[in-house]
Amino acid sequence: MSSLAAALREVVGKDHVLTDPDMKSGYEIDWLRQYIDDTPCVVRPHTAEEVAGVLRACAAAGVGVVPQGGNTGLVGGSTPRDGAVVLSMQRFTELGDVDVRSMQVTAGAGVTIEQLQLHARAAGLDFAVDWGARTTATVGGAVNTNAGGSRVVRFGTMRAQVMGLQAVLADGSIITQLGGLPKETAGPSLVQLLVGSEGTLAVVTAVRLRLVPWYQHTAAALVACDSLMHAVGLLPALRRLPNLDAVEVLLPEALKIACKHLGVTPPLDPASAGAFVMIDCAAHRDPTDELAELLSSYTGVLAVGAQRDQLYAIRDHVTIAIGALGKPLKLDVAVPVLHLDRLVRAVRAGLRELAPRAQLVVFGHLAEGNLHVNVLGAGDAEGALKELVLTTAIELGGTISAEHGIGVAKAEWLERLKGPAHVAALRAIKGALDPGGLLNPGVLLPVE
Repeated sequence: MSSLAAALREVVGKDHVLTDPDMKSGYEIDWLRQYIDDTPCVVRPHTAEEVAGVLRACAAAGVGVVPQGGNTGLVGGSTPRDGAVVLSMQRFTELGDVDVRSMQVTAGAGVTIEQLQLHARAAGLDFAVDWGARTTATVGGAVNTNAGGSRVVRFGTMRAQVMGLQAVLADGSIITQLGGLPKETAGPSLVQLLVGSEGTLAVVTAVRLRLVPWYQHTAAALVACDSLMHAVGLLPALRRLPNLDAVEVLLPEALKIACKHLGVTPPLDPASAGAFVMIDCAAHRDPTDELAELLSSYTGVLAVGAQRDQLYAIRDHVTIAIGALGKPLKLDVAVPVLHLDRLVRAVRAGLRELAPRAQLVVFGHLAEGNLHVNVLGAGDAEGALKELVLTTAIELGGTISAEHGIGVAKAEWLERLKGPAHVAALRAIKGALDPGGLLNPGVLLPVE
């Protein structure tokens, strides 16, 4: 490893190869402290050419490489394992000028989502993808996991925002497609192939991104629903709102623990409903009247337009509040919206049987049928509960990962979800682009 570190210093400079245990420690553990392992070194390149040099050096040494952005992942996909080198993308922070004519911008892989949003807004535009970890999560990580967040109902996932990218393949060759052409029929899109590949096919260094209008007038509401089925029943009416920006759902326990963590009084009594729907609208003019009119016939509505900042603070802090209570079993699933209630009922029944003292916290993105299922205190039943939740999601026609990715946490489940032919095709692509298994080994596809 000393010879590899020396070779890497030749590529990126001595200050950007970290071997001291104290300096490496923050890169070796995820933010929920669930995935921890040692790395021989952390290397921090600054250009695509330096990434190419790093990959060649690691390939020559037979050492795997784990690309890492903001390290906010929840499935173990960006922390080291089996002696792999951590390839930090934190120095890729360049932001190009906003092209207001094409409504696009080029961003380095290490740019945070918040930095990108502020940069776009300075030019009168906005970046559409948003979630609570925006201050730390990076563009490269969002591309690699096809991140979603709260505004998917209006703008789609990260995949819909990617107009082009630059990436380094395992052999050190560099692909650059940053023109941002909205129309091109020149064969299959390698760019889109890399979106959601979790760093297993190439190292993304820069991305050409679509921007959207910056809607500076907003209105939000919180609706107390008798049940999750009632919450789903709101969707047809909500989708008719021309300015609908987000539809989030919090089951009572999620609302309760987030407010307790923030030290605020819940805007509505958590015991008053079976589910709470947070609705957000954004437009070029005040959308309050439209939202208020739509909700005028519903009871249990927090005043439209009031406390919007508090509602988002609550929503953004649910995951943080859960983490403060302990290490949860954290699962990110999605099913057709009509089956959301069946999913939650199955989970509750499983808890009663397998871990009756465990605490269930559920929240998510209602319009996409995406729920974050968190169980605190599962103990020895954790494996059985994971089996139950993921199996139920698949049986209901859903997915085992809606936005967190597969990582190492769910790699063994991919074939059960997609089928053997699908996984065989993915392995063929992996074998063609990374025959040595250099990039993020064990992520997405189990090591054979």
